[in-house]
Amino acid sequence: MNAEVFLISNSPFLLTCNDSSVCRKTLSSAADLRTKRRWLFRSQYMCFGRNGTVRASETRISEELEGVLIRRRVRVVGKVRADVKSKPFDVAGSATESVKLLDSLKDGLLGKDELELETVAVGPWWEQFPKRWVIVILCFSAFLLCNMDRVNMSIAILPMSKEFNWNPATVGLIQSSFFWGYLLTQIAGGIWADTVGGKHVLGFGVVWWSIATILTPVAARIGLPFLFVVRAFMGIGEGVAMPAMCNILSKWIPVAERSRSLALVYSGMYLGCVTGLAFSPLLIHKFGWPSVFYSFGSLGTVWFAVWLSKAHSSPLEDPELQPEEKKLILSSRISIEPVKSIPWGSILSQSAVWALIVCHFCHNWGTFILLTWMPTYYHQVLKFDLTESGLFCVLPWLTMAFSANVGGWIADTLVSKGFSITTVRKIMQTVGFLGPAFFLTQLSHVNSPAMAVLCMTCSQGADAFSQSGLYSNHQDIAPRYSGVLLGLSNTAGVLAGVFGTAATGYILQHGSWDDVFNVSVGLYLIGTVVWNLFSTGEKILD
Repeated sequence: MNAEVFLISNSPFLLTCNDSSVCRKTLSSAADLRTKRRWLFRSQYMCFGRNGTVRASETRISEELEGVLIRRRVRVVGKVRADVKSKPFDVAGSATESVKLLDSLKDGLLGKDELELETVAVGPWWEQFPKRWVIVILCFSAFLLCNMDRVNMSIAILPMSKEFNWNPATVGLIQSSFFWGYLLTQIAGGIWADTVGGKHVLGFGVVWWSIATILTPVAARIGLPFLFVVRAFMGIGEGVAMPAMCNILSKWIPVAERSRSLALVYSGMYLGCVTGLAFSPLLIHKFGWPSVFYSFGSLGTVWFAVWLSKAHSSPLEDPELQPEEKKLILSSRISIEPVKSIPWGSILSQSAVWALIVCHFCHNWGTFILLTWMPTYYHQVLKFDLTESGLFCVLPWLTMAFSANVGGWIADTLVSKGFSITTVRKIMQTVGFLGPAFFLTQLSHVNSPAMAVLCMTCSQGADAFSQSGLYSNHQDIAPRYSGVLLGLSNTAGVLAGVFGTAATGYILQHGSWDDVFNVSVGLYLIGTVVWNLFSTGEKILD
């Protein structure tokens, strides 16, 4: 037996239609409608089992109101109590009769306790795009701007050092001054994000570093102390970004989508490097080096306006979130409640936490050296000019953007196939350490610029697998305190940036680029051992 049931969620009319016919009716005088609406009903069969249980019934109802098409899907699930045959119903009847029919259907056909109605709003695709992935894309955009504003100095420093007569040691101090401020706000940003919400903290960070970026040319002309301060201020703004992002994604993203979402967000950093390195030489050539800071910094205001209107710190705060998506998020055992106090003793007593801290230091030493010194390496060693240095620097970061998302897909696929999270995190991070170590050791043996660029590109591509390793691990072991935990480990990572960037300038003044790369390789090997001995993917803090 086949029957079809149509329920209009905001109208009292209930229809049953034979076969898969299409019923049309123009409602012009219904009491609850102020304007004319055209209703289009598309039927699907209600499937009955042998025991009289309705397996599924799904209808699609489209409403066109003043030219705007709104679709709703209604599912009816229950148990049949009578032998019911499909019978046409005249929708021209009164609303009162329709209500009576609906009541009788509930009482006779489906038990009241066994009736389940699920209404899901379906509109244009952009309205139905999952809200959690809107949050991910906005975080991706923030990180895109973050590294655009950070990496532009590595290109602009070449004409700036020529104009202001800076030696390599001074250039190293300027590059490292960013990390002074970046270091100050890692733990503070994590505490702030976990207690007041990631939306406010990330919004503050973008506005703060955008203003500092715009002020950089002014500070450079005033003097070195002012430039140091402005770059440190920029670091303060960017320092809260990662803890805030980690906090907000820990509340929005189910575990099964964690690696992919984080990989996409972090690929924003890599594409930010691509964008910054590609456009900075063009802007400098056409408008002078100050134009890079003015143009990149102004983009933050556009992002902030969208962020204020679309983002929320958790699903519970979003009034536009669809019930289905909210149910999916909340059913994934994601911690939504804000943190009231930080259990520092429990956090710092865990060996897995210290594995994160040590490995973050080892990872960031190599990453930040390449981020800040790669254009100089291309210019000094490979003899590329300014434009070539910027363009060839794009390749490694573009590769990282691609491989980070590939790694995220691989990690989530392994988890879905039954591999433990611990095993997946160890595999991905081992690739993220040993891959760069191998390719950096090859740089001293290559004889052509093309091979050097290829080694750099492969090194960075393997490095991006870390996004599915240690960078995903904070939310694994302590989802409620993920912001604080990332602040702790990234503090060690920032220290690597401070010491590594300044030390590179010192090493280059007294040694060679091979010495610089050998230090990075050694730290990658140490990180591999520590990670595989002490890390875990299991939750250790609740």
